[in-house]
Amino acid sequence: MINVEGLYHSYSNDDNFAVNNVNFKVSKGEIFGFLGPSGAGKSTTQGILTGLLKLQKGNVSVAGYDIRNISRKMFNSIGLSFEQSNVYSKMTALENLKFYSKLFDVETYDPFKLIEMVGLKGKENIRTGEFSKGMKHRLTFARSMINNPSMWFLDEPTTGLDPAIAADIKNIIRERNDKGATVFLTTHNMFIADELCDRVAFIVDGEIKLIDSPKNLKLQYGKKLVEIEYEEDGNVKKQTFSTIIQKDKNFLNKIIADRKILTMHTKEATLEEIFIKVTGRGLV
Repeated sequence: MINVEGLYHSYSNDDNFAVNNVNFKVSKGEIFGFLGPSGAGKSTTQGILTGLLKLQKGNVSVAGYDIRNISRKMFNSIGLSFEQSNVYSKMTALENLKFYSKLFDVETYDPFKLIEMVGLKGKENIRTGEFSKGMKHRLTFARSMINNPSMWFLDEPTTGLDPAIAADIKNIIRERNDKGATVFLTTHNMFIADELCDRVAFIVDGEIKLIDSPKNLKLQYGKKLVEIEYEEDGNVKKQTFSTIIQKDKNFLNKIIADRKILTMHTKEATLEEIFIKVTGRGLV
């Protein structure tokens, strides 16, 4: 669904590149995470992929369309949810979605169902200028689905949302992906990337440092340890054991057999820890 080869972009039209020789592919039906701190080149890359920024150098195709020759048909196939909401404040939520639906040449989603889906039922006839930041963000997310996109660009889809609403948004993403939508997820939130993505790309200073699945990254960079809490002589003890060293494995098996186990956790690395290890940079 996405093919990027030798992508460069400079805002100053010189060798100061915001995106520097970026290469990657996204397969149909994949959730692909584009991860990095602010200023890493995430939004620039997404802007080029969605036609908001002119392609300066490189080869890029999205949903089968060459970005150098963008046609109206391409926009019928893609959806885009921005991190910064850009709804029309003098229109109601329903009016926003109905207006947007008229921009497409394909069958569009029922606006009432979208409003209900993102938890805004009962707010459809309120002007969006009266909405909170989180409500505007949910409406922007709903709007990105109105043309049933096969290629779905999501920029920080859960930012500013309370945990319950964020969980609903993640479930919607999974459901639409299960129905065949390909997702390009731009974020610095490693937790949502870990939960949703089939593969992730780490981008820093305009360059991709690594592309792999969260599972493979944890196996490669994580520590093979188990932390266990158990009762012994009326006291609670906590120990960490290697799952590789035979002596530790034997001792662990003995504790499991002879003691009351309270908690047991594998000590795998988080995506954020791996990101810092690979790039030498934090996510802020």
